[in-house]
Amino acid sequence: MTSAPDPAPPLSDPDALPRAEFGFPGPLRDRLVAAILDGSKTTTTGLVADYAHEGEPLPRAGRREAVVDSRGLPVAVIEVTEVRVVPLADVDLAHVVDEGEGCTSVAEWRAEHERFWHGAQLRAALGDPEFTVDDTTPVVLERFRVVTVPPATGR
Repeated sequence: MTSAPDPAPPLSDPDALPRAEFGFPGPLRDRLVAAILDGSKTTTTGLVADYAHEGEPLPRAGRREAVVDSRGLPVAVIEVTEVRVVPLADVDLAHVVDEGEGCTSVAEWRAEHERFWHGAQLRAALGDPEFTVDDTTPVVLERFRVVTVPPATGR
């Protein structure tokens, strides 16, 4: 007899899983979470520098996380299915499109992401008011799937 994999912990226990925070609370996070919930966002990009600053390990395939909304409440559980660390210059169009943010070219995606990464909020979070990215900046490309959405979110 083969045992089934352990089910995702219930969303009623937010401490059971690490939190996945997309952007900062507010309109950007609200758009990103909506894209996750409607299935259009299945990838995301992070900065190796951010993980290092936070003292967090890089994500790995199989990791499950509770996606939180702008209020900090869990709204879904995702499972990381693939992780790649590449220089920023190597981000490909398939990853860009699967981020679900409406970008149709790598150049458009990069311009939007650079505005975020060079913004005051991220620079403050990193403790570096001069932080910038370039072609060689290592980024973490994650692919994920939604494994649980509570009925209240409409899915």
